[in-house]
Amino acid sequence: MTQFRDRGLVLRTIRLGEADRIVTLMTEHHGKVRAVAKGVRRTTSKFGSRLEPLSHVALLGWQGRGDLDTINQVEVIDTFRPVREDLDRMSAGLSMLEVVDQVGQERHANPQLYAMAVRAIGALAEQNSPMVAPAFFLKVLALEGSAPVLEGCVSCGEEDDAELVAFDIVEGGVLCRSCRRGRPLSPDGLALLRRTLGGGLSGVLAEPRSSATDEVTALATEAIEAHLDRRLRSVRAGQVS
Repeated sequence: MTQFRDRGLVLRTIRLGEADRIVTLMTEHHGKVRAVAKGVRRTTSKFGSRLEPLSHVALLGWQGRGDLDTINQVEVIDTFRPVREDLDRMSAGLSMLEVVDQVGQERHANPQLYAMAVRAIGALAEQNSPMVAPAFFLKVLALEGSAPVLEGCVSCGEEDDAELVAFDIVEGGVLCRSCRRGRPLSPDGLALLRRTLGGGLSGVLAEPRSSATDEVTALATEAIEAHLDRRLRSVRAGQVS
């Protein structure tokens, strides 16, 4: 076995036996890692509480021959406590972890996805912005090469903003009045989408909740779910509650 050191964001955990856990992390240099943390469910464990979803940690482990590695040491970088202590932020944070879990590939480094996820959870800890999760979803789509077309009608090429009134997930972008189908899109919603993907993220995250942020949230959630070909459990659970 090969020893490795890395930093990682804990995505999820499952119980293994009476005292162990299998921990899934998105790491900086080793991609998605699934590893056994032995004895962490015992009350005497020194680092069991450090390996909870949303924790950002530095870890030392052994790479196994099979699918599972082993974690030997863990140091906390950040627990993002404000996210854990607020139900709305927790729901948004878990939805982002779910996306990372689906997009990340085991043992295939994706430092950009790792960095994006850590920054997004950090931003959520700093401010309870309604745009953190949808902006993250849209950025992931762009990273995956599936960013929506926003500059003109994806069907006919119409570029007059006044004519761009809809968004269709199947088509992958905005549509004009003549071609419209899918979800209606307001001028404010279109402007917010463009700012999110066009480099104005700091201003986007300062936006208070509005009809435009709700519109973009719904659109971004549907778009990432279509890309992943699955519903986000944490989003739907939050809507039910």
